[in-house]
Amino acid sequence: MPNHMEDSWTKIYSTTKPYMGEIVKDVLQEQGINAVVINKQDSSYLFGEIEVYVLKSDALRAVNLIKKNEL
Repeated sequence: MPNHMEDSWTKIYSTTKPYMGEIVKDVLQEQGINAVVINKQDSSYLFGEIEVYVLKSDALRAVNLIKKNEL
């Protein structure tokens, strides 16, 4: 992730299941929150994390939506 992105974006979710990262991203985007999925899994061994990032200004709302939707 570029350094300038780290200044304004924050990780709000991580999982080892790629489909869950996409579901979280979709739920957030349906509520008007920009979300980015970063896949840090090793493609050969499928270990590592799938991370979802949002703008820091949306982080609290995003975390609450994830909890509300039991994701």
